[in-house]
Amino acid sequence: MMKIFFISATALTVYWMVTKYKLSYDLDNDLLHGDGSFFGYGAPHGVLAYIILPCFLLALIWNEGFEAFEILWAFSIYLEAVAILPQLFMLQKTKEGEAFTLLYIFCVGAYRALYIINWVYRYSTENHYWQPLVWTAGVVQTLLYADFFYYYFLALKEGSKFQLPG
Repeated sequence: MMKIFFISATALTVYWMVTKYKLSYDLDNDLLHGDGSFFGYGAPHGVLAYIILPCFLLALIWNEGFEAFEILWAFSIYLEAVAILPQLFMLQKTKEGEAFTLLYIFCVGAYRALYIINWVYRYSTENHYWQPLVWTAGVVQTLLYADFFYYYFLALKEGSKFQLPG
């Protein structure tokens, strides 16, 4: 039941992005999409070239078993680890973000950091708990958030507006 909810919520979010909130898209500051399309200025470019294809190729190389389901599972793990990159690149270029966007990025990063604590706990309490693929992707994802966390907490501590240097 929860899977249906999550898939429905994701579909609704994507629908809103391409309809209701389409005008809020900031083409000038989007470094990965080129012309705003999935493919950018001609394939391979944009999200397809810089995020999706590398994740798929890595999934073909490093997976739990060379079967379709295992490759797709590994692909989803790798894709989840780097899916925030377009948003982080946008923040890097604009040097600031809206409160809801910043809170969303913080929550997603905190979620992954809490997963690392869970993995450490499971490794210490469960026999034969070994998932290097998941651990590696999770650590990479958390490290991608490190810079953001630093400046987010700095802004909270100082009571100032979130601002990246540069």
